[in-house]
Amino acid sequence: MAGIDDTKPFLPVRIAVLTVSDTRTEATDTSGDILVRRLEAAGHVLAGRAIEPDDATRIADRLRHWIADETVDVVISTGGTGVTGRDVTPEAMDRVIEKRIEGFGELFRMLSYTKIGTSTVQSRALAGVAGGTYLFALPGSNGAVKDGWDDILRFQLDSRHMPCNFVELMPRLREHLTPSHD
Repeated sequence: MAGIDDTKPFLPVRIAVLTVSDTRTEATDTSGDILVRRLEAAGHVLAGRAIEPDDATRIADRLRHWIADETVDVVISTGGTGVTGRDVTPEAMDRVIEKRIEGFGELFRMLSYTKIGTSTVQSRALAGVAGGTYLFALPGSNGAVKDGWDDILRFQLDSRHMPCNFVELMPRLREHLTPSHD
């Protein structure tokens, strides 16, 4: 049965939050604020926060910076996952992701369908791993950020969640980066 095993220790995760927007500022970044409040309330650590415009090169550069930073375990972005010409977060992530987590986008859209119906097909939410860092891209609406955190990430980033979670895999994410002793 899925759920929290209170006999296991909670391990805080260091999470960087990236808002992708041409119009939001620190003062108007409500979706970023929601995400920060939720991750801190869950006991995790805010490892960084930034706002980047809808520019695939700048987004990819920011992601590479955090992937290289050993104090960042996870990056969660908000915004830029739609289908308009300026929505380039998935393309930026494709530049850095080594392995996709296919089920994340599928699950996000399934859960979103129960709330917004067929409009969920306009979301290109996705996730992957690069350099041992988890990367998650959520749409930029407040509702989408709440859904992504409350319905998926708060569980998968909780080391006590059973039967499995992303945290327990973290020590093994960099296995391909270490030399083999054959």
